[in-house]
Amino acid sequence: MHFDTLALRATHQPDATTGAVIPPIYLSTTFARNEANELSANYGYTRPNNPTREALEKALAALEGGAVGMAFASGQAATMTLFQALRPGDHVVLSADAYYGTPALLEQVFHPWGLTYTRVDMRDLDAVQQSIHENTRVVWCETPSNPMLAITDLLTISSMAHDAGAICICDNTWATPALQRPFDFNCDVVMHSTTKYLSGHSDVLGGALIFKRDNEFAQRIRTLQGLSGAVPSPFDCWLISRGIKTLGVRVRAQTATAQAIAEFLDGHPAVETIHYPGLPNHPDRAIIQQQMNGPGAMLSIQVKGGADEALQFIGKLHLFTRATSLGGVESLIEHRASVEGPTSATPHNLLRVSVGLEHAEDLIADLAQALDALR
Repeated sequence: MHFDTLALRATHQPDATTGAVIPPIYLSTTFARNEANELSANYGYTRPNNPTREALEKALAALEGGAVGMAFASGQAATMTLFQALRPGDHVVLSADAYYGTPALLEQVFHPWGLTYTRVDMRDLDAVQQSIHENTRVVWCETPSNPMLAITDLLTISSMAHDAGAICICDNTWATPALQRPFDFNCDVVMHSTTKYLSGHSDVLGGALIFKRDNEFAQRIRTLQGLSGAVPSPFDCWLISRGIKTLGVRVRAQTATAQAIAEFLDGHPAVETIHYPGLPNHPDRAIIQQQMNGPGAMLSIQVKGGADEALQFIGKLHLFTRATSLGGVESLIEHRASVEGPTSATPHNLLRVSVGLEHAEDLIADLAQALDALR
């Protein structure tokens, strides 16, 4: 099926009892047993399993083409649970340009516990190879990366991981399965912050792990999911499932607008650099064409100057909301270094943009007037 059809069919599960086209939200925390003390279905308590969450997890697996999906209370909860499935003494290879919360978890939580890690530029294949050790268990990719939109060659990196007996994990939050399916390039696990494009309306927090195979590692994480309780509420699961129905349409429209914005900004006299996979001068264009169905709706702008000029620029915008996060229907812009804090390696003149569903001409006009004020 085409992706739009798949997104609808994966979340279209009419209620077997009433025939309701949109199934009910099962808010119950506990489920009754019969006179023989038997459960009527495979639900006893909502922390390990809930019908509404189960429906979302099946949809997530279908979207990515995986064997099993697991929903979590946030993207960070999903990431943390995966690292918890490793052992003290294990080693992780992590993309140098990854979401800042991922290395923060490794450094502040898991490094004292005994997990070691190496950050490496995933575009430098020799450096990746040199960073993989005998005790490497996970190679963690993020492509496009946050916030520099660097592209990782998933097929090559996953092969390196497998040769070393490690698994390859891809954070697919920015691309979404509408544009990129990491399992097609031999990745083993896909991670999502479902807060972003999958829910798509900036009104729910969630995360997910999807596994290519329902193997021992996946079952270990399923056990940790139930024991830790870092799971989304039934209502949150329902909201994410509702958002998935329009994922393909939203991403396609947002990508078209992002492309128009990137082309307008490319070469603008007040812009130092524009980072966007859809531009013909992107250094990873060959890989983009191989593994993505489109460049996506995220871009980063480096204005000429420093933090002062960047903040002055976003202060004059009217249609872009100055806020953290991405993937919603409204266009957002943020000064990324300020969000990441004093240890941030992000350039201080960089602004991260999540393109929404406003008309492209209106957004470009807003950017143009704000940039003109810098000249």
